[in-house]
Amino acid sequence: MAQKPSITLIQGDITTLAVDALVNAANEHLQHGGGVAGAISRRGGPEIQQASNEWVAKHGRVVTGSAAITPAGQLKAKYVIHAVGPVMGSGNEDAKLRSATLASLRLAEEYKLSSIAFPAISTGIFGYPVERCAQVMLGAVTEYLSGPTGIRQVIFCLYDQLTFNIFTTTYNNIGSK
Repeated sequence: MAQKPSITLIQGDITTLAVDALVNAANEHLQHGGGVAGAISRRGGPEIQQASNEWVAKHGRVVTGSAAITPAGQLKAKYVIHAVGPVMGSGNEDAKLRSATLASLRLAEEYKLSSIAFPAISTGIFGYPVERCAQVMLGAVTEYLSGPTGIRQVIFCLYDQLTFNIFTTTYNNIGSK
């Protein structure tokens, strides 16, 4: 019998995880300056930004609510999935965040990856409220994993204690419904 997919919440630095793919909270042009994107680019080396530039040159910008995939450079992960979440105030933010989360999971499936780690997408400079982010992302992942999937492990790696606590409370509430 196949192993049931798991969702794990941890507090820490996403760039240190040895998973098939790390999800980067990206902008539409895949320029990795600050926040999660900057940390991934610094730790993974210049090849991540180079691969991102090549992706954009070939395909154009990554629209909000979608994702792109590149090699992970010097990270322990194999790939970086660059998910473009919404900027707060852009309209229809919850649907855009859900779409970016699902696009990341679909890319993981397409590349036959079994483990993926997410940050709290759009909660930094994009200004998306952490509580809403937890609700939308955990809801989307829980729903996705209830169907047929090759993904075995989803990790939410939250950088600070407050975000971790909010995601934990939300996850416990989703699980009790």
